[in-house]
Amino acid sequence: MTAPLLDIRDLSVTFAQDGKRMTAVDGVSLSVGRGETVALVGESGSGKSVTALSTVSLLPESAAVAGSVRYAGQELIGADDRRLRDIRGNDISFIFQEPMTSLNPLHRLEKQIGESLALHQGLTGAAARRRTLDLLHRVGIAEAEDRLQAYPHQLSGGQRQRVMIAMALANDPGLLIADEPTTALDVTIEAQILDLLRELKDEGGMSLLFITHDLGIVRRIADRVYVMKDGKIVETGATAALFAAPRHPYTQRLLAAETAGRPGPVAADAPQVIAAEKLRVWFPIQRGLMRRTVGHIKAVNAADLAVRSGETLGVVGESGSGKTTLALALLRLVASQGTIRFRDTPIEGLKSRQMRPLRRHMQIVFQDPFGSLSPRLSVAQLVAEGLGVHAIDRGRDRREMVAEVLTEVGLDPAAMDRYPHEFSGGQRQRIAIARAMILRPELVVLDEPTSALDMTVQVQIVELLRALQARHGLAYVFISHDLRVVRALSHKVMVMKAGDVVEAGTADAIFDAPQSAYTRQLMRAAFGTDRLSA
Repeated sequence: MTAPLLDIRDLSVTFAQDGKRMTAVDGVSLSVGRGETVALVGESGSGKSVTALSTVSLLPESAAVAGSVRYAGQELIGADDRRLRDIRGNDISFIFQEPMTSLNPLHRLEKQIGESLALHQGLTGAAARRRTLDLLHRVGIAEAEDRLQAYPHQLSGGQRQRVMIAMALANDPGLLIADEPTTALDVTIEAQILDLLRELKDEGGMSLLFITHDLGIVRRIADRVYVMKDGKIVETGATAALFAAPRHPYTQRLLAAETAGRPGPVAADAPQVIAAEKLRVWFPIQRGLMRRTVGHIKAVNAADLAVRSGETLGVVGESGSGKTTLALALLRLVASQGTIRFRDTPIEGLKSRQMRPLRRHMQIVFQDPFGSLSPRLSVAQLVAEGLGVHAIDRGRDRREMVAEVLTEVGLDPAAMDRYPHEFSGGQRQRIAIARAMILRPELVVLDEPTSALDMTVQVQIVELLRALQARHGLAYVFISHDLRVVRALSHKVMVMKAGDVVEAGTADAIFDAPQSAYTRQLMRAAFGTDRLSA
């Protein structure tokens, strides 16, 4: 039998916490053969990412690692720094879960990808630019040449993830470890990325360790599956056999988890919270020594919308279609043209000082909780920060208020003095929701709040958001590429493509009788049919 390319045996990882050792990975053994795709699945906090990071010693100094990790027959546990540097990026590449924390915010895309090409392949100048453009095209970046000089914050979440994938593929690694690589991607681009990974595997014999919460992807791409719970492997097997007859109760629960249900009805007399007419956001393209404007990136073109108290508007479309820019414009966080009304009051012309009293009523939960939560602040400080900014309930004990809202979002108040890195992805998203909810807003923008979560936690977050909306009469603008989640949360749906609103209406009308060819394309990619009633 051929020896596996990656062979992990009895791997255990513990971290120092409060004077004790916390076990994150407990006796894990797994292997990845040459040219094989292996999926590692489990809930947030199960130890999947820690296992992956252990392969090339990317864990913090507080981690204690025991066991064996062999790549192409060579032991990596205890290997010297020079050997590990040779392996990283060349032989083993990573696609990380949260691109905004992995990309340098101070460097343009061309420089970031070029650094890897120069370090590992010696490519510079025109050769590096050609290779960079080829990589960006391969991962589906539109107008790649115009994006070379962009900074990470100028891209959508999906575009940033595609850049991370391009960087990981730059040096044709033997093993690609992909940690939730498609969480920020819309269904059509997700299909392209999966096809690309399959193509690379077939062409060059690349092996793939695929970490994901999306069991639909596992079924489509993996040869074998390992199921992880509480730091241990609880079940493994060939993909088809495991899906057909899961043995462990936890695996059965994962396979049964699916976002379902519908939002509660909106009261007939519910007041309008936010509305926009002919909303437009164009970003200038500047070139030359004088930085002259030679064109525009038309992020949003003439969008009309209205959302009432207790109502959810779902905004869907491909990455870069303008979904997040539309939401930021509604919150007056990017410059725009057109009319914006909050509680029937025009706000498009208000200055920063005039907007400040309204800010507590207009909150946002970002796509990437790790990037939006300061690592220097404890959970108590993060959640309570807005109370001080807006001088809310000065007479009450703030820790008591934080405890109340943490309980409301399903977190243990006893953990409020811990820091974001000590929580799983799903827990961090609950912290982000708590930070918004403690101000008792009227409007909440939810920018892909479930994209990085496994299916069981995703179901919990959807139920939490529905409960909070019913309890407080919240108006949601819900941005997502996951049409199943949009269906479960939204009363109305807006479909965007390249900055244009191609279709809008009630959720039932959009999902059961889509009028636009583009909407039908999205439906086919998500559900295998161009309408749910088919």
